[in-house]
Amino acid sequence: MTGADLAAHGIVSIAAGNPGPFTLGGTNTWIVGSEPAWLVDPGPALEDHRDAVIAELERRGGLGGIALTHDHHDHADGVAAIRERFDGAPLAGGRGAVDVLLADGATFGPLLALATPGHAPDHYAFVVGRAALTGDAVLGEGSVFIAPDPGALNGYLEGLRRLRELDLELLAPGHGPVVEDPRAKLDEYIAHRLDRERRLVAALDDGARGVDEMLDAAWAEVPAVLRPAAAVTLAAHLDKLADEGRLPSGVERPDLGLLTLSQDP
Repeated sequence: MTGADLAAHGIVSIAAGNPGPFTLGGTNTWIVGSEPAWLVDPGPALEDHRDAVIAELERRGGLGGIALTHDHHDHADGVAAIRERFDGAPLAGGRGAVDVLLADGATFGPLLALATPGHAPDHYAFVVGRAALTGDAVLGEGSVFIAPDPGALNGYLEGLRRLRELDLELLAPGHGPVVEDPRAKLDEYIAHRLDRERRLVAALDDGARGVDEMLDAAWAEVPAVLRPAAAVTLAAHLDKLADEGRLPSGVERPDLGLLTLSQDP
């Protein structure tokens, strides 16, 4: 999708220079509207990125407020510098030291907040017109890890289904390219997550009980660098099966205290 196509929705993107296996080409910062503009996910605390974001906000007539899809470092660490430049512009998010605590269906400037937990319990997507800024709920390519918070995986699937019901023209993700066929991408994401579950259940039915056995069966194609993220998501799948009374006894749970992800807490 071209910049002109995004401009038709009143949106501009600025990608941060923090590429990696979890951030793809870098974290996407989104700026919506003008006079004033609204900022979604200031990104990491990188000087070049900060300067580019500030320049675009000034060009668009100033800043009305900052919204966070979630508070992971690669999306939120740039908040302080932006607020310093724009005299404490209001900050909206799902938890923490924010001025506006988001709830499902709340509005913040032109942004409609839609709860999309799963990747993080405080995760929101923002709908503006026929575009949705999806943070790490939906990426431009690949899939996301699901954090094993209570009800996380069912909440994630419900959020995807709610996004699919909207009449959207594009998804603006936290990482990767803009998605031009939202329904197809959301169908793909839902099917992918249910296929993981199917493969995991089949492995359990075949007697798998150890973490490595389950990962080898249901996440076999995942490269080694992403295996810790797969283990986090495995825990969320096990929680879902347990909640539904479908988890057999004796299943090992990933030790999340031993897992580290390069860009997220």
